[in-house]
Amino acid sequence: MGADANQERTPRVLLATAEGSWDTDEDAGELTSALDARDIPNAPAVWTDPRIRWDDAELVVVRSTWDYAPRRDDFVSWAHRVQRGTRLANPAAVIQWNTDKAYLGELAEAGFPAVPTEFVEPGRANLLPSVLRTVAEAGEFVVKPSVSAGSKDTGRFRPDEMDRALRLADAISTGGRTVMVQPYLASVDSEGETGLVYFDGEFSHAFNKARMLAPGDDPEPGLYAPERINPSDTDGVQHRLAEGLLEFVEGTFGDSLRGSPLLYARVDMVGDDSGRPVLMELELTEPSWFLATDPASPDRAAAAIAARLGH
Repeated sequence: MGADANQERTPRVLLATAEGSWDTDEDAGELTSALDARDIPNAPAVWTDPRIRWDDAELVVVRSTWDYAPRRDDFVSWAHRVQRGTRLANPAAVIQWNTDKAYLGELAEAGFPAVPTEFVEPGRANLLPSVLRTVAEAGEFVVKPSVSAGSKDTGRFRPDEMDRALRLADAISTGGRTVMVQPYLASVDSEGETGLVYFDGEFSHAFNKARMLAPGDDPEPGLYAPERINPSDTDGVQHRLAEGLLEFVEGTFGDSLRGSPLLYARVDMVGDDSGRPVLMELELTEPSWFLATDPASPDRAAAAIAARLGH
């Protein structure tokens, strides 16, 4: 186990993290303090540490496992293995679906407004030049892998930067990952992204994330890109989109959820050219909750965990 979790008695709640990520997770202290205030024994535990006795915990909550992208298959296998021995939030089937952004295509087909996305699977790199040119006809565009976290290996390009964009796309494809190509929506620069956070199916709080990609920037070399976050107001249209998405997921994965809502969810959206909110990402696996943006949110998160324990 990690230093905090390596003790004779496994805490009731293990908070899954990545090596070196717990100390950089701004939510970590907020969440553990709120759990401590409710007398719920808890500790961080690195998901790749073979010494951890996951089965001994009553609940494993996936929190900051930000290094999963290069070894997603291992991570999904870990999730299923943990779930066979104890309760995992969110469930392994949800994690398997949500850790590949191909889900955006499925949600668009289901009728949800989402950022238009072209997917080029590994082995079809010959299609990349034509796909890039087609998307670039509308202006700036984004290239990224369908399996990624924290904006890593993501680039923003102008139409006249086709060679640079193709190098990134080729590198993603050569590495055996699906390439995503999306138009860059101007509202990201002017208004940023809005994220709505839910605990146990109930809205908790919202935040605004300023743009992360500037023209000409190289892809993020670290585990994740720095973020500028502030509290945000929301409107009914945004809530209807978010809640419709959660209803869809809970209907799809009802057996895995055992009749309960998702323990947590984060719905990131941006405005399209007409100002309508569209889905950017549906974060159900390891998102930052940005608890510092709402003083009451840590206890809401802890209350959701307590409810799963019957505490």
